[in-house]
Amino acid sequence: MRAPGYAARRGFRRIDLRRAVVHDFPLKAAALAIAVLAFVVVAGQPVVATFHVPVERPTAVPAGYVLRGSLGEVTVTLRGPQPAVAKLAQGDIHPVPDLAQADLSRNDAQDVALTVPLNDPAITVQTNPATVPVRIEKVVSRSLAVQVRFANDPPPGFQPGTPAISSGEVRITGPQSLVAAVAAVFATLRFGDTPIDVATSADAVPVDAAGNPVDGVQADPPTVQVNVPVLSTTGTRTVPVLWSIKGAVANGYWISRITTDPVAVSLQGAPGTLAAVDRVETTAIDVTGLSANRSFRVPLLLPAGVSLLQPTDATVGVTVVALTGTRPFPLVAVQVTGAAAGLVGETDPTTVSVVVSGAVAQLAALAPGDVVATVDASGKTAGSSPVDVVLKVPAGITVASLQPTRVTLTMRAR
Repeated sequence: MRAPGYAARRGFRRIDLRRAVVHDFPLKAAALAIAVLAFVVVAGQPVVATFHVPVERPTAVPAGYVLRGSLGEVTVTLRGPQPAVAKLAQGDIHPVPDLAQADLSRNDAQDVALTVPLNDPAITVQTNPATVPVRIEKVVSRSLAVQVRFANDPPPGFQPGTPAISSGEVRITGPQSLVAAVAAVFATLRFGDTPIDVATSADAVPVDAAGNPVDGVQADPPTVQVNVPVLSTTGTRTVPVLWSIKGAVANGYWISRITTDPVAVSLQGAPGTLAAVDRVETTAIDVTGLSANRSFRVPLLLPAGVSLLQPTDATVGVTVVALTGTRPFPLVAVQVTGAAAGLVGETDPTTVSVVVSGAVAQLAALAPGDVVATVDASGKTAGSSPVDVVLKVPAGITVASLQPTRVTLTMRAR
């Protein structure tokens, strides 16, 4: 412990803390109050902060709809107390379109207002622009058959056979406009350098009418299994398909045309066997009693040792038309109708000559009474006058000739 007076002897000056605090206290207190007031005033003044941020996609889109396209960027301006604004960084700003304002019945672009969610109600938000164009489309589906497309040719001397696909159809789902643009679904295959059959899994790719992939739609299933045999062309030959018929069509009808589909087929077999084949016939088609057009699906008759490169039946179309002709009725009695009471009429001549035309079968079935010639005596009084002859014939029959077309009608008292 140091002796009294040590500090004085060593030259140290004693500091009076109490005096330092209370000395000029009113002036110091006033300065401190002004500083605090200035801080409060500055802290309470509103400040402005600006951020350039991308518009974010909303997490909730109405069920059954999809939001398409990019939303771009906007300028977000914040106004509020300096401490509150200072706490926010660019990562806290999330502008999103307010989809509650969107018209779901439209498929085109429409402007909707932007919102910027913030937890502090003291801060006001303004975006520039205030709206953003969005496109909301209904999600639809449709089914399409899968078509196999070859990216290249098999090795020289070979050709692809008929593809076998694990799933004949796929269901495509997506925005309505994109699904409508899909014209086909392709499974694309590539042949190797060696002539071996292809068995692979291929993507089911929706494409438009130009064959370009349509992005934004999904295929279910997304892939299909495809098997394609690779066949040698040295053992194939293409020959015409000829029809074969038996029997006779109905009386009064004749066959005007016969067609086959396909008109030719490709055969495969031993070269020596194929060399002797110049055509393939259908099984015989029975046309007995046929009186109308008809199509027949029939198998093909193949020689022994020969098979079809692509198995198929033939469709044979038979066109049948009625034979037409004419039939004369040289003595058709002229009947007088509509004579007034107490009068009777007769014609000169009393018969006319008629020639009718139509289907042969119908002409043959006509009876003499089916062709009727009449003259109308309505309003006629006693005396003679020329009148027109009117013919009545069955439906399907036409009058080819009438001689004479006018007769003399003589009316007299009974």
